[in-house]
Amino acid sequence: MDARWKRLLGPWPPRPPLEPRVLQTVDCGPYRREKVVYAGIPAYVCVPKGLTGPAPAVFCHHQHAQQFDLGKSEVVGLRGHPGQAYAAELAQRGFVTIAPDAIGFEERNWSPDGAANVTWWELSTRLVRGQTLLAACLRDIVTALDYLVTRPEVDAARIGFIGHSYGGRMALWAPAFDPRIVASVSNCGCIPFRLSSTHDTGVQAETVVPGFAAAHDLEDVIAAYPATTALLISATTGDKWSRGARDVAGERAELALHDGGHVFTPAMRAHAYDFLTART
Repeated sequence: MDARWKRLLGPWPPRPPLEPRVLQTVDCGPYRREKVVYAGIPAYVCVPKGLTGPAPAVFCHHQHAQQFDLGKSEVVGLRGHPGQAYAAELAQRGFVTIAPDAIGFEERNWSPDGAANVTWWELSTRLVRGQTLLAACLRDIVTALDYLVTRPEVDAARIGFIGHSYGGRMALWAPAFDPRIVASVSNCGCIPFRLSSTHDTGVQAETVVPGFAAAHDLEDVIAAYPATTALLISATTGDKWSRGARDVAGERAELALHDGGHVFTPAMRAHAYDFLTART
């Protein structure tokens, strides 16, 4: 990544030792679901049965929805909205999937009830030290991929990324910071900074980078991808977090514009899965 980006994001956190452990294994029919921890980060890994060699893998980033007690469990289908269970659905299609908790969500929410919004604390305590929460979140993604490629089931040359809403935002940022991601799907999370200064949207804590929007926007992030990285922007006509989708996609990304609101419907997910299948 260009040094100017890392200057904007503040000091890049060091890569921690992985020290991975498998805590639980559950038979889910066509795949097995492992609860793992690596570098202190809890995650689920879904591994299809019957693999005859290393398979493509997908990082599955959970949504936000102000539901801080939910994270990895939703994308593997244990709790939450069934339309968010893309880690489980992709495993049924033959992908190895990994779904960690992001900072401040589910097992990484340190509030007394495990459900309060702690992300603004996570942001502010970094900002006063000249750091950003975004750098920590991106470091976590890199760490997850470091763990993934150690697994014998994973083809390290065929790694994808998918996310809805908050996950959709990270699907735009992550490929610029880790070239191992060869295909990424951003669903309902592509609103650029220039359209975010409204009372109904604003800027999410995880993407607050001082000075960034003065001279940059998401198109600049996408332009920093390796030339071989494929991007699908999946957006809807009635979603405020999809505003500006056509401009952000430009000629660099594939755009799938659907009718509807802030959703990830079966048809939208099928399109996303076909995209990942063709490009990983």
